[in-house]
Amino acid sequence: MSSELLILAYGTIAAALAFDFINGFHDSANAIATVVGTRVLRPLQAVGVAAIGNFAGPFIFGTAIAATVGKGIIQPEFSTVPVILAGLVGAILWDVITWYFGLPSSSSHALIGGLIGSALIAGGLQAIVSEGVEKVLIFMVISPTLGFVIAYVFTILLMYFFRHSSSRNVSSIFGRLQIGSSIFYSLTHGSNDGQKTMGVITALLIAGGLLDSSSFHVPIAVILAAAGAIALGTFFGGWRIVKTMAFKLTNLKPYQGFCAETAGGAVLTSMAWLGIPVSTTHSIAGAIMGTGTANRISAVRWGLGKRIIYAWIITIPASASIAALTLLLIKTIGFAR
Repeated sequence: MSSELLILAYGTIAAALAFDFINGFHDSANAIATVVGTRVLRPLQAVGVAAIGNFAGPFIFGTAIAATVGKGIIQPEFSTVPVILAGLVGAILWDVITWYFGLPSSSSHALIGGLIGSALIAGGLQAIVSEGVEKVLIFMVISPTLGFVIAYVFTILLMYFFRHSSSRNVSSIFGRLQIGSSIFYSLTHGSNDGQKTMGVITALLIAGGLLDSSSFHVPIAVILAAAGAIALGTFFGGWRIVKTMAFKLTNLKPYQGFCAETAGGAVLTSMAWLGIPVSTTHSIAGAIMGTGTANRISAVRWGLGKRIIYAWIITIPASASIAALTLLLIKTIGFAR
């Protein structure tokens, strides 16, 4: 590897960790929105719990998703340092744009879109693992739908079971339970989102000849670095999006927050075990809308919901476009030979 490319490789690893931090910052709403919205925990307490859960998640649920992102989106021969760097730039810029407007778009899909966009410039359609991309697109619909349905059914069951209880007693019970469900969701959030950066960094190390290319194994140092970056990002939190998810989409009571977090966590747990990279944003937003709808349809602000869905739809093409332009710029400069 030439000295120029080696510098670019180290810069790309730094960019990957920066993306991981921004991912946590951007998606902190996923982990703390419901517990802040129900006022069970104060914001600082919530982000502290979420940061610890985000760090611990990958050590509990494994790294199957890292392998999918690292080798299941781009064909290995096209996973070069410039291609991965351009993909990261596309994801980071799109995250910053959506953070500025307070839209809870998917950092996961921004990363995947960025990788797709740069890979298309590098090698056309043959550079893409079509099965992996198809899986991502299919579960872009399935994950929020599952979150919605599970939270809706769970909420209906709890409303029936506690129909004769006073609202004060119900709030007291689920206020305590929601702390547990918040920890559970934070663990699954860290496992799902943190692994994507682990996959990218591992692919970079393989591309640079620093890891054996015969097998895809995430080193413990990469796990620690990526988990630490997303935990720090979560702790500092992107409050524009927290406000959207916690207070603007629907008004949550503690039992609804418990249902939303449990449903979202259940979706992410199953996806982590299956190695399918889904959006934590989609899962929890679907669950929040599901538990709100169970109370009454008008409880959800569907106009805002439509804006969120539009942001979901354009995330992959938008980040792909930014990444494609970035790779063209890198080629012009002369690094991508």
